Amino acid sequence: MRRTAMLVAATAAVLAPLVAVPTAHAATRNPVLFVHGLSSSASTWNTWIGKFKADGYAASELHTWSYDWKQSNKTTASQLAAKVQQVLAATGAEKVDVVVHSMGALNSRWYLKYHGGTSYVDDFVSVAGVNHGTDVSLFCSFYTSCKEMVIGSSFLKSLNADDETPGAVNYATLWSTCDAAINPDESAKLSGATNTSVGCKSHNSMNDDHGNYTKVRDFIA
Repeated sequence: MRRTAMLVAATAAVLAPLVAVPTAHAATRNPVLFVHGLSSSASTWNTWIGKFKADGYAASELHTWSYDWKQSNKTTASQLAAKVQQVLAATGAEKVDVVVHSMGALNSRWYLKYHGGTSYVDDFVSVAGVNHGTDVSLFCSFYTSCKEMVIGSSFLKSLNADDETPGAVNYATLWSTCDAAINPDESAKLSGATNTSVGCKSHNSMNDDHGNYTKVRDFIA
């Protein structure tokens, strides 16, 4: 009996390293692509980029992009499609999360709706997005992009026709009750999205505010 027990113990010792043991894997997350708005550039996201890094994101997970905001949002949308593919190739990810401010909502949503973007975007967050136009755009209508933001423009009619939140993308909007650049305020909301009023905040502080950052971070998480 003793010899048998010793033989069993020895066999178990030999087989132990061969037994598969489940191991924990770190959760993967999508890279985040930030899209600026009218009369702006990638630098408008510097504050939030710093906050994401402080919360554990690596620089390789955070991507900004500058573009010519005077051109048509349709043109910018095709450029955004190329940028998304560039980010996916660089990171090996299957999808990105897109966070936009102001007019950035228009080119990004055009990309989603008309350039197959719903296949490559997981979460989409519009911060003070001019989703249904604004009467303020009349003051800069000499630019093509501004003409497209005029309430009732053919661009907006096409963008918002049928489904404002297409595909299996998770949509969210943050809107202010006193945003002087988005008038009416409700223009920032999207049918089918998680629409959140953040109270009275200025247009330029919407993507600089810490409370708004926390909401965006938690949504894409």
